[in-house]
Amino acid sequence: RVEAERVEAEAASSEPVPDGSVDEAVETLLATVAGTIDDPDEPLDVTGVDTELLDIFVEESGDLLDHSDGLVALLREAPGEREPLVGLQRDLHTIKGGARMTGMFAIGELGHAMETLLEAVVDQRVELDRAGVSLLEQGIDRLHAMVTRVGARQAVGMPQALIDGFDALAAGQSLAAEAAPEAHAAAESAPALASTPKVQLAPLSRPIEDSAADDDDVGVRAPQEQVRIRADLLDRLVNYAGEVAIYRARLEQQLGAFRAAMNEMEQTNARLRDQLRRLDIETEAQIIARYQREHDTADTTFDPLELDRFSTLQQLSRALGESAADMGSLQGTLDDLTRQYETLLLQQSRVSSELQEGLMRTRMVPFDALVPRLRRVVRQAASETGKQVQLKLDGAQGELDRNVLERMTAPLEHMLRNAVAHGVEAPSVRRKAKKAEEGTIHIAVRREGSEVVLEVGDDGAGLDRDAIRKRASERGLIRPGVALGDSDLDLLIFEPGFSTATEVSRLAGRGVGMDVVASEVRQLGGSLDINSRAQQGTTFTLRLPQTLAVTQAVFVRIGDTSFAVPIASVRGVGRAAREGFGVDGASYEYGGEQYALHDLGELVGQPPAKAEGQLQMPVLLVRSGDLRVAVAVDEIVGNREIVVKPVGPQVASIPGIFGATVMGDGSVVVILDVAPLARRHAVMPRDETPQPQPEQRRVPLVMVVDDSVTMRKVTGRVLERHKFEVVTAKDGVDALERLEERVPDLMLLDIEMPRMDGYELATQMKADPRLRDVLIMMITSRTGEKHRQRAFDIGVERYLGKPYQENELIRNVYELLKVVPEDE
Repeated sequence: RVEAERVEAEAASSEPVPDGSVDEAVETLLATVAGTIDDPDEPLDVTGVDTELLDIFVEESGDLLDHSDGLVALLREAPGEREPLVGLQRDLHTIKGGARMTGMFAIGELGHAMETLLEAVVDQRVELDRAGVSLLEQGIDRLHAMVTRVGARQAVGMPQALIDGFDALAAGQSLAAEAAPEAHAAAESAPALASTPKVQLAPLSRPIEDSAADDDDVGVRAPQEQVRIRADLLDRLVNYAGEVAIYRARLEQQLGAFRAAMNEMEQTNARLRDQLRRLDIETEAQIIARYQREHDTADTTFDPLELDRFSTLQQLSRALGESAADMGSLQGTLDDLTRQYETLLLQQSRVSSELQEGLMRTRMVPFDALVPRLRRVVRQAASETGKQVQLKLDGAQGELDRNVLERMTAPLEHMLRNAVAHGVEAPSVRRKAKKAEEGTIHIAVRREGSEVVLEVGDDGAGLDRDAIRKRASERGLIRPGVALGDSDLDLLIFEPGFSTATEVSRLAGRGVGMDVVASEVRQLGGSLDINSRAQQGTTFTLRLPQTLAVTQAVFVRIGDTSFAVPIASVRGVGRAAREGFGVDGASYEYGGEQYALHDLGELVGQPPAKAEGQLQMPVLLVRSGDLRVAVAVDEIVGNREIVVKPVGPQVASIPGIFGATVMGDGSVVVILDVAPLARRHAVMPRDETPQPQPEQRRVPLVMVVDDSVTMRKVTGRVLERHKFEVVTAKDGVDALERLEERVPDLMLLDIEMPRMDGYELATQMKADPRLRDVLIMMITSRTGEKHRQRAFDIGVERYLGKPYQENELIRNVYELLKVVPEDE
């Protein structure tokens, strides 16, 4: 009978088999195995077992099984390759030895049976076909499930039917002949427990023979020394590195301020030397003039400059000159020290950046660490649906942040199950569509800038948009008579509880899968796109930040508040005409695409952007999935690398807040996710839309122009104490440069300044249509009527003398700006 079955099997194997099909005997055996494996619902008996050794075995076996899963995938592509066979045999030999050492005999027996089959294939006693590869996949999945249960201290059953299947293949027998007897035997015998004592152990297999070439390969594949470290400790170290980066930024900012103060000191010393030179000339002239008036009674023996009554004034003048020279010397010393500090800070910055990058690399894990788990998900889903599906990967060596990968594991599993349940068709349907019976799901991983792009696609039937439209209408997601485009329909699958499945199964039908995917991607600060074609398949493109700890962000300002926007969602910046805002349906074209115009002030509940002093409005172009918005701001400050800090649960629950970061000056800046804010604003009823705020600036801006550092600081502090925003300039030329950026409400202006005095600046401002409405108050030591009248002729509103009284200054400021003091 056995010989007849063997001949029958050989005849069947000689017949042409469609590409992608699997031997029916394997399907019968796998179904039998699935029905007969029954793990007992009781704890694992660890009596006499070293639990520490058991934990080591579980950890090592998990890594070995992940590696074995990749080798089995190679065997499916090329069953005749020797290297994957030898590597798989080596992994199973190690697992078997560890299982027997720890008393996990069920794992050891299954590993031994699989190793026996591989030994026969390596010795060319048996040929490994698709049937054998499918059985090996089932064996790896079963071993992984058993190791997981052992790690959870749950008892495992003896997979006798699976062991018999491997033994039959190793003996060269047909699986078709084994399927029925094994099912009958498995049904009669109760599953043996892993903790059952006195198990008859199969003899150990002979040692694996390695050729010289294999030894060389092993040397190449030998892993480097590794150290295991707790994840929470690594996260703390990365956080400390982020804090170092923040303090470094603060040091750089303070050193920049010190350098600016040194430049001011250099200019002050130059003015002091010039004033001393003129003082010397004036003193000498007065001495000579007085001598000429008194020459009749003076002693001609002495030169007038040698007289004792003039020597004290001369000495003071010369002493001042020496003090000025000493200040110049001190300034040179401080300049040298500053340059040294800048060099040291640059070196420290380089080292700390390398330290931070090194710590970030330790958090990066290759995507292929997740691949074995994803392959098991696909195999399990295909087995439950009776479909034939293969998982292909491209660029799996790409690295992601460990936290990103962990948080994306469940969404990826949802997407793979959906691809099997909804995307890939049954073999009979694929045959009719002239497709291969075995469907394909592909995952591509690549890096684009600071983003990691994941593409998950299948070659199935594509999204059933008619079913989506019907279900959306039933749930009231689409109003009657509204025509939605394909992209808008596709986005409906991300709605909570949305599903087109007609019945609820273990794989699909509850409508929570894609909702979880979209929610997790948004929380990570990424984006999700869909591309579906009928009868060609569906591809989901996920764009994720490479790391959650450090990222690039664009800084924008609205009013007095700065925000950061992750650069992953920013497509560009531009300028839009002011007339387009406030018009329903207004858009901005960029790169051949239309971006809906929004105002960031309205999105975050602040006064709208005004961008005063600029002809056009700066806009930030944001894209998230199918959403494209152009957000108007007062100013786009620039982009920089930031350390992302988590916010509390109370703040994180607010839509549109991604996190926060600490700036170099210690201030906290909120990181915005613009897409949820724009979506919420789009669906907000018009009568609830915030009304535009009046054009008057909430905090008036005052510019102080004076060549004296002391006057600038004192006046600035007085104004800031009364809640005014202050900018300063050191002379007329500097003031004109700053006026190009921002136009103040009021200018406090000195007259005597280098490069351009106050009269010249005021004249130019009054002749400029953009600056003529700026109020000007002159504050100067020149209190003569001639100077005062010239200022009023130019168009200056107020004229005060130095030194001024604080109350008088603030009273004039309030009157000019027509501002009521807060205490009134």
